[in-house]
Amino acid sequence: MLILKRVYEPFDELDGSRILVDRLWPRGISKESARLSHWYKEIAPSSELRKWFCHKPELFEEFRIRYLDELRTDVQKVQLIQQLREMAKRGTVTLLYGAKDAVYNHAVVLYEEMKRITEE
Repeated sequence: MLILKRVYEPFDELDGSRILVDRLWPRGISKESARLSHWYKEIAPSSELRKWFCHKPELFEEFRIRYLDELRTDVQKVQLIQQLREMAKRGTVTLLYGAKDAVYNHAVVLYEEMKRITEE
């Protein structure tokens, strides 16, 4: 099972493996309160893509295309997705992100891609 939520939301025992998928550490949260299983910063969009997007909703569709290309072609990202798939086969995996916008952020794209892959 795969869950998507903000890292600022309270820890829940049902979260299973808690994986932070941001390149940068979220502001105002301690490592203790985050209660992470792993931090997969390399699965986040490249710094160039992240800076280009800058969380602007009007750029989201193009951002989605570019980020999906990274997720499907970057060797390290492909390996991390495979690891996430294996974890999700064994139990619940919660993808955590720090963005304020729950709709226009990279974690949504990653979550949708993970769902697509696991349904194949």
